[in-house]
Amino acid sequence: MRVRHLLTSTFTSAALALGFIGAGAGAATATPAAAYPCGFYETGSDAYYNHCTGDGSNVVVKVEVAWGPDYERCVGPGRSWLGAADKIQGAHYTGRTC
Repeated sequence: MRVRHLLTSTFTSAALALGFIGAGAGAATATPAAAYPCGFYETGSDAYYNHCTGDGSNVVVKVEVAWGPDYERCVGPGRSWLGAADKIQGAHYTGRTC
């Protein structure tokens, strides 16, 4: 009986350890996606629009400026720098390609 208890607790400990390792590996692969989310996002000093696409299309985004007129911009796949974070309030897809 004592041997079975020892084997059971050893198996449980190993399963928990492997579960934590698997969770850590999943978190490591999720970091790049979290670093560059799709759409508008800001870092400490810069504002970006990340166009996530699989077809290579270019889209029009409306950029909302804090102390100036808003404007539209054509962006390609991936990250596009919009300007300083303190000057850009947001950006969104207009539903048009360019």
